[in-house]
Amino acid sequence: MTILHETYALSNGVEIPKLGLGTWFIDDDKAADAVRAAVEIGYRNIDTARAYGNERGVGEGVRTAAVPRDELFVATKLAAEAKDYDSAVASIEQSLEVMGLDRLDLMLIHAPQPWDDFRGGDYADGNREAWRALEEAHRAGKIRAIGVSNFLQADLESLLETAEIVPHVNQLLVHAGNTPSELLAYCQDKGILVEAYSPIAHGAILHNSEVQAMAERYGVSVPQLCIRYTLQLSTVSLPKTANPGHMRANAEVDFEITEADMAALRDLRAQDYGEHAVFPVFSGK
Repeated sequence: MTILHETYALSNGVEIPKLGLGTWFIDDDKAADAVRAAVEIGYRNIDTARAYGNERGVGEGVRTAAVPRDELFVATKLAAEAKDYDSAVASIEQSLEVMGLDRLDLMLIHAPQPWDDFRGGDYADGNREAWRALEEAHRAGKIRAIGVSNFLQADLESLLETAEIVPHVNQLLVHAGNTPSELLAYCQDKGILVEAYSPIAHGAILHNSEVQAMAERYGVSVPQLCIRYTLQLSTVSLPKTANPGHMRANAEVDFEITEADMAALRDLRAQDYGEHAVFPVFSGK
């Protein structure tokens, strides 16, 4: 499980572990146990969000984990609805307070639009205001790196018109079957590291016969193949699970996918999210 010891350097030099634990859908009262279990296994990158409703539990897990706080990389996200300076400042302070931490390693604007208008109206000014609040918190030493999530190229271009700091990270939906190659290339060109959430997709990818056959050739599971795929795209992979067995398996990805198979996975179009299709990030609205 050497992947757990590997990091990328963000554009400001901060090191971020390549594999992290996503905590979406983990209840607040189960989050601390999940974080402690992940740390015990070797995970050092923990990702949550205001919107997940589990910041308190994640913070408790971080504070009571078996390794010092300094060895962990802890990320959360501003509420997508915080589209003015004051509410962004309040959201930052609230996250720190609820998590019981004096600083965070990464904080992101969760989406370029509020969830009830995802991929809808123009919130460029609101994003710039929220970004200004993040830049200030970063300069004050409260957050080591700052970034965005679900931002398309147009959203990034608009933010960069006034940003003093180029986002260190853009966290995106990236998985075999949904690879936004042009956006990945744009982010790379700007020095913005991409984090892949839902790297195992949802639902149908596990039953895709093409992907199953490829996984069998490598002697790995479909989730392991999918995680490895996102790592070879040079993204941080954030599979979500509260199950220690799955955490272990998700980190057993020390194999190499060939260029031909990477191309096949990159060209795959499989976007059936099953019951999760109701969420804006999967439906696009």
